[in-house]
Amino acid sequence: MSHQDRVYQPLAASATIPMKILVTGGFGVGKTTLVGAISEITPLTTEAEMTQAGAGVDEGLELRPDKTTTTVAFDFGRISIDEQIVLYLFGAPGQERFHALWERLCQGAVGAIVLVDTRDAEGSFAALDRVERAKLPYLVAHNPFGDEAERWSLEEIRASLDVDPGTPLLRCDARDPAQVREALAALVQHRQNLLEQEGADE
Repeated sequence: MSHQDRVYQPLAASATIPMKILVTGGFGVGKTTLVGAISEITPLTTEAEMTQAGAGVDEGLELRPDKTTTTVAFDFGRISIDEQIVLYLFGAPGQERFHALWERLCQGAVGAIVLVDTRDAEGSFAALDRVERAKLPYLVAHNPFGDEAERWSLEEIRASLDVDPGTPLLRCDARDPAQVREALAALVQHRQNLLEQEGADE
């Protein structure tokens, strides 16, 4: 369904548990696509045409020769997980030169989805580092490109990115609303598990 065909869905009166979720990852990994695939409202995007100014500055351009736009501020969408929980999704820009906005986007977030691309390990490491420094509960989602899903097992991705065994790691095609919803539900559950564990340790 295109953004133009999307039917506006008003927020249910029973939706009393709002959660801000950060969607982050390296350049061109699919953050805008993910937000657009699942949002029940027409997503807000800040896509701008890429210019030669980014050449030699932005990492990963050689992996995505067909990419013509990039997020320069953030993407925003909304999805109701159930009758009570509503997620507000904020997609962060992937390039280092736009990361001054990252800390502001991070404020108030209860968790993050870190999209990773096995073709760009450096960008994935940087995104993971930022989320860990912010001490956000997070989930790692591998967005496969081409035959990457067959080339890399989840165990190999966990080992190569040094993802903690307690951190959820799953496959998520950012274009597929069902897979994106599954990832978001898993993140909410992971956050709840951490809160319960903290309560038990007190």
